[in-house]
Amino acid sequence: MSRRTPIHASARQSNLGLLQTRRQLFGTAALGLGTAAMAQLFSAEGLAGEPSGDQDSRTPNDGLHHPARAKRVIYLFMSGGPSQHDMWDYKPKLNEMFGEQLPPEVRDGQRITGMTANQKNGLPVCPSKYKFAKYDNNQSGVYISELLPYTAKVAKELCVVHSTFTEAINHDPAITYIQTGSQIPGRPSLGAWLSYGLGSMNENLPSYVVMHAKTSFAEQSLFNRLWGTGFMPSQHQGLLLQSQGDPVLYLSNPKGLSRQDRRIQLDALTALNRGHYQQYADPEVLSRIEQHEMAYRMQASVPELMDLSQESADTFKLYGEEAKEPGTFAACCLNARRLAERGVRNIQIFHRGWDAHNRLPTEHESQCKDIDQACAGLIADLKQRGMLDDTLVVWGGEFGRTAYCQGTLTEKTYGRDHHPRCFTVWMAGGGVKPGITYGRTDDFGYNITDADGQVLSPQPTKDHWTPGTMHIHDLNATILHLLGIDHTRLTYRYQGRDFRLTDVHGHVMSDLLA
Repeated sequence: MSRRTPIHASARQSNLGLLQTRRQLFGTAALGLGTAAMAQLFSAEGLAGEPSGDQDSRTPNDGLHHPARAKRVIYLFMSGGPSQHDMWDYKPKLNEMFGEQLPPEVRDGQRITGMTANQKNGLPVCPSKYKFAKYDNNQSGVYISELLPYTAKVAKELCVVHSTFTEAINHDPAITYIQTGSQIPGRPSLGAWLSYGLGSMNENLPSYVVMHAKTSFAEQSLFNRLWGTGFMPSQHQGLLLQSQGDPVLYLSNPKGLSRQDRRIQLDALTALNRGHYQQYADPEVLSRIEQHEMAYRMQASVPELMDLSQESADTFKLYGEEAKEPGTFAACCLNARRLAERGVRNIQIFHRGWDAHNRLPTEHESQCKDIDQACAGLIADLKQRGMLDDTLVVWGGEFGRTAYCQGTLTEKTYGRDHHPRCFTVWMAGGGVKPGITYGRTDDFGYNITDADGQVLSPQPTKDHWTPGTMHIHDLNATILHLLGIDHTRLTYRYQGRDFRLTDVHGHVMSDLLA
């Protein structure tokens, strides 16, 4: 039969049916294997058998690869790079050298940005204008600046790491790196990996929720890929809660359409999608069906979640009066606790505006006022509700800031450039040691040192873990570990290769584990 010979309609339909059957056979077989694997993976969760919207009955000791210490993580991300010099890493040596040039041996040829590499005043040493005090913890104390008076009150709960480092020196690759494990876009985010690995604890809310807090200063762009799924099914992506209007876009029924009408529409759409799946065996169609069903259930669960009228006056005292204003960092932290209570596994709050290349005191004073009481209030609230032990709270940015000034240096104002070699991250609850500090930096807060104060040489790298340091891959490996996941075993095969959040790197920070 030539290519141009007409085919009888019934024969054409029969042949097409055979082609579809073969496609369905291979697609459905692959899906069946995936479904079986996922069922085994989630067997401890009982995902299909928990119709209630309440948090499940799992204990913190349940985990995928080993007993977990935490059920959930609340990640407070300070986008732009907060200054460790003005908040956490006290360096009196900088005061002695005010305005002097940073010694060349301190920089040691490190790559710096074009914003300061050729500035006319060189690299003048820039001390913090803020006073530091030493607060009791469970070691010999921790220095915290006057910018964070409320956070200082919960110092005994904090695990403060001064020796976090990264290779990325510019915002977008640095944020993409810490959130997805790669400076190149296209990989799944931390929250997507957790959703893929552990599933959900509440069928009426997603396992991964993201919020953007209001800020008064210039904001870095935050792209959807930071809470996206990359090459994973889209059902694992983060849900962005809006601070104005509907918390979830298009969640309200259109005018004149009842919930029953919406159910009829959804059933019809599901039937069409199932037909599409039977024809093409595309697993993304199943993700689409599940997302539509989740959206329908959220029409009831989200309004209840966002209703703060039942919160007590004492609760608002913890977080601050700003918690009553939607979109503030305080309101986001309060909502994070409410999400955690309802079984949402991964909650992330982005607070932008920390990129202080000039006017750092003006900007950081406002930024710290936004976050200080709310961070402390969140920890105190979780603790008094008995949730801190199984909730991991993480605070940090994509990198730190330099010990030298960018722009004009005076005693009242200054700026700081990006600094990836060392910066401060803290964690609380969820299986980390409370009230400790970890890692040391030199007298300039420029390089990581060993326990004797000697600058590490060569500089630490992601390829080989050095005691006293924490690469961002190590941070992510530790987060996964606390949630019961071996970061080397949680993989997703794409284009013939097994991918990991930590790529081929990462070391669990056992020194930080309680």
